[in-house]
Amino acid sequence: MINILFCGNDKVFDGALTTMLSIFKRTSTKDSFTFYIYTMDVSYLNPNYKAFTDAQISFLDTVAKQYNKESSVIKIDVTDIYNKEFSGCPNEQCYCSPYTLLRLFADLVPNMPDKLLYLDIDLLFNDDITKLWNIDISKYEYAAAPDHYGKYILFFLKKFINAGVILFNLKMCKETNLLKKSRNLIKTKKLVFADESAIVRSTTKQLKISQRFNDQKFLYPKTVIRHFSKRLFWLPYPHTANIKQWHITKVHKLFGYENFDDILYEYIFLKRAYELKISLPNF
Repeated sequence: MINILFCGNDKVFDGALTTMLSIFKRTSTKDSFTFYIYTMDVSYLNPNYKAFTDAQISFLDTVAKQYNKESSVIKIDVTDIYNKEFSGCPNEQCYCSPYTLLRLFADLVPNMPDKLLYLDIDLLFNDDITKLWNIDISKYEYAAAPDHYGKYILFFLKKFINAGVILFNLKMCKETNLLKKSRNLIKTKKLVFADESAIVRSTTKQLKISQRFNDQKFLYPKTVIRHFSKRLFWLPYPHTANIKQWHITKVHKLFGYENFDDILYEYIFLKRAYELKISLPNF
C-alpha cells in the first residue's frame, strides 16, 4: 500500500486527477494506493474556498479503482480542526492559500499511516513513484528536495526545502512533535513561507534528496517529478508565470513538453466524462 496525501479545495480537482493519472501511468508497481484528501470550507475567507465535493471524490475513487480495484480516494474534512488551530492566526492570509497549512494536521487526523507521501496538487510524475516511496526514512522525520530558487537565495539555511513533495515518517514526527511545533509557529509568528518555514524551523532530522524528485523548473531525463510551481521567465522580459499541468496548450507551447501527452489526453477524456456524468469504461 502506498499512501498519498493531497490538500486543497474543489477548484483543484484537475490537479488531483492529472497527478493521480501520472502516478498510475508511470509506475509498474502492483501495490494499491490510498489517496487521502484533506479539504475544508472556509468560504468566509474567500468565496472560492470550498471543500472538495462528494461527487468529485467519488469520481476520483472510480478512476483509481480502474487501475487497481484495491485503491481508494478518501475525503477528510478538516474544517473543524482548522478553525480550532488556525482561525485568525498570523498566517491565515499567507502568500498562497490556507489549504497549504492542512498538511500540518497529519498527526491530528485519526488512523493516518506511519509512512505518508505529501504531494502538492500541481505536479506530474515522469518516472516510477516507487523510486521515491522506497527511500528509507526510518531514521528521519521526512525526506524532501531543495527548493530550486531557495538553494541559491537561502543557501545559508541548510535545512530549507521545497515542501511540495514530502515523504513523511509520521511515526517519528509524532515522537519529535514536528507538526505540533510547526503549528505553534503558524499560530504565533508571521512567516515568510508559512508552513514551509514552520516545518524547516521545527525539523530535528531530515533527509535531503535529489532535486529530480521535485524539479520545479526543468524536465530532465532523470526527473521523477516535474513540479509546475510558479516559475521565473527571463524573456521577453523578466516575469513569473504560474502554469499548471492542466493548462495543456501552455504546457505544449511554452515548455514544449510532449512526454506527458498520454496523461493529459486521458485527463481531457475523463474530465469531459465527469462533466457529462458519463459512466467510465474499464481500461
